[in-house]
Amino acid sequence: MGLRGKLIAKTEVKCAGEIFHDHFSSKPHHIPKISPDKVHNFNIHEGELGTVGSVVSWKITLDGKERVLKQVIDAIDEEKQKITFKFIEGDLMELYKALSATLAAEGKWIEWSFEYEKQNEDIPEPFTLLGLAIDLIKDIDSHHHNK
Repeated sequence: MGLRGKLIAKTEVKCAGEIFHDHFSSKPHHIPKISPDKVHNFNIHEGELGTVGSVVSWKITLDGKERVLKQVIDAIDEEKQKITFKFIEGDLMELYKALSATLAAEGKWIEWSFEYEKQNEDIPEPFTLLGLAIDLIKDIDSHHHNK
């Protein structure tokens, strides 16, 4: 297997796709309240929520361990309900030379894609990170659908 790869997962949701785009672009600080077992903290370090170039960090549980992720919002497409984060610091950057995540909402379908370059062949593909992202979508969907 190569050092570079891309993982993609789509999941159908009950709520409108823009709810998910809004949560990850302009309301990410709500996610720790919706998924407290997965996301423990969110901070904005530079810029403003929903703005390209803003730097944000998350404290999450991944693989049974607390991890810190720092990202820059790389792109936002309001029309296509799409947001891309580039990972710039944190625990996962010890494993990956490059890592980015894109969330795209299309109707009742949410797609996560992760592009990555591993530090070496022994590093696993980020399947657990993709699983966490899908679990967050399910939690947000349940939170809004059950209101």
